[in-house]
Amino acid sequence: METKVRVIPNARPSIGKEELLEVQKVFETGWLGMGSVVFEFEKAISGYLGAKHVICVNTGTSAIHIALDALGLKEADEVIVPSLTFVSSIQAICACGATPVFCEIDPDTLCIDLKDVKKKLTKRTKAIMPVHYGGEPCDMEGLISLARQFSLNLVEDAAHAFGSRYKGKMVGSLGDLTCFSFDPIKNITCGEGGAVVTGDDKLAQIIIKKRILGIDKDTWHRYKNQRSWSYEVVTKGYRYHLSNINAAIGMVQLRKIEDFLRKKRDVCGQYNAAFNGLKGITLLKRDYGNIAPFNYVIRVKKDRDALIGYLKERGIDAGIHYIPNHLQPAFKQFYTPLPVTEGVFDQIATLPLYVDMNEQDILRVIEAVLSFLKC
Repeated sequence: METKVRVIPNARPSIGKEELLEVQKVFETGWLGMGSVVFEFEKAISGYLGAKHVICVNTGTSAIHIALDALGLKEADEVIVPSLTFVSSIQAICACGATPVFCEIDPDTLCIDLKDVKKKLTKRTKAIMPVHYGGEPCDMEGLISLARQFSLNLVEDAAHAFGSRYKGKMVGSLGDLTCFSFDPIKNITCGEGGAVVTGDDKLAQIIIKKRILGIDKDTWHRYKNQRSWSYEVVTKGYRYHLSNINAAIGMVQLRKIEDFLRKKRDVCGQYNAAFNGLKGITLLKRDYGNIAPFNYVIRVKKDRDALIGYLKERGIDAGIHYIPNHLQPAFKQFYTPLPVTEGVFDQIATLPLYVDMNEQDILRVIEAVLSFLKC
């Protein structure tokens, strides 16, 4: 009888009894929606990041949308964004009625190319959305300087970068608005969730109202898990708030983050040691002493798709992050040629990376990649 090879997934969450116990506690209170646990989670994130305001929402996509919406973007306003990002970044821009203006990436880091951003500026540009790809922070000094020069807003898509540092400062304490994701495979998970982080008091108050249908009310009762019937609707809003159930999972995950990052950095270090200097692949520039690695991406110089198929045959799930958005049918009206992005897209492959990878898993991946390169 043929033995079935255990599949090594590309990514998966690290969750267990501790998270389940905290969810049980929420169940016992009978208050499952937004309440005191969400408030505690926001306070804990604020302390971890050194951030003034943290507003938790139900997804990372909601975080980006509500951050852009709080800026009052309207039709014909432009947001410069790299094409090599998850589709949620672009959908959030479009949901505000604004226009995504696609720009190039640095092929060494896959982060936004500041030189190309400058070329894409127009009178209609209202915001720049850098994406901290794979946990690697973008050139925030350059971006902040450019934004100030032209009175633009910086909305950081930091879905990959919770726990990353830039020149000694935590991502989330740098720009105008920073958006995080806590979906199942991010550096910490709430099951589903996200957060907007800002140092701007006015923007924070707008976002707080918008995340729960534009309602302005005394939140003391809500955070104390007591009901209050009085409320006023003062602005356009959405049902984007996080639940106590999801926040309970996030609280446990946050306590584990440094251990999570240590383990993921160790996997990346082993990959680097095995692949550095090989003729068939190029490694990205990464400072694993400071970043929170979300994924591990290599550039395959010849026949990337063949490598992915080769790994799949051996029970190893490799992926591609991401298909450039300027090539997607839904965004064809925003198309612009991006030769660097398109060239990188033809080469990138994402290898398995998650907290609970064991040494056998890591060795299997390394040996399979080396074996492919010898073919």
